Amino acid sequence: MFFVVARCVTASCLAGCCLAQGQAYNQYNKEIRISHLPSLTARSTDASDVLAAEAAIIFRDPEVCCGKKSALGDRVRLADPSSLEAIANKLRGRNVLSDGRAFIVTAEYLSPPSVNVGELISAVIEKHAPLMEWNSHLYVVYGVIFDETFDATTGARGNDLHKLLLLDPRFSDERREVSFDRTTDWEKVQGLLLLRAAPE
Repeated sequence: MFFVVARCVTASCLAGCCLAQGQAYNQYNKEIRISHLPSLTARSTDASDVLAAEAAIIFRDPEVCCGKKSALGDRVRLADPSSLEAIANKLRGRNVLSDGRAFIVTAEYLSPPSVNVGELISAVIEKHAPLMEWNSHLYVVYGVIFDETFDATTGARGNDLHKLLLLDPRFSDERREVSFDRTTDWEKVQGLLLLRAAPE
């Protein structure tokens, strides 16, 4: 399938009921995962091969990336895997599939201080797996664990992120799935990259 249709998971109905009653709405340790991501392993532990595998997992379409004659294959191979900003600049823009269909890639780099927890959670809810650089390695974010709060009296909403669930395509064994604890590991994060592809 060319583009994966985003399915939004929301608690608006429950929140709406609570709003009507003037009560707070709280969910603790809420977990959301992106299911059915491709089970791809990088050809080697070389950073360029890891990036290619991660891009293929994120876009979920070999015509887009990174099968033979894919639209983004060359761009990914030429991108500097040590810099999320460089990856964003290389992939961002208009692309054309082999059958002539055009699509646009948007790439938003988020430095650690600029990461918005709500935006990150929304990306996972909408089935867009972010790319994350942590401790000088690239990972695919496939899940989040967080607290969600809503105060019906003030209308204030809040999200408190606890953990990120990551995929490391360097491995195909138990080392493939990694848990990132925001409270202890955040200082080792170099940034996140939100990648999306949509028909022109």
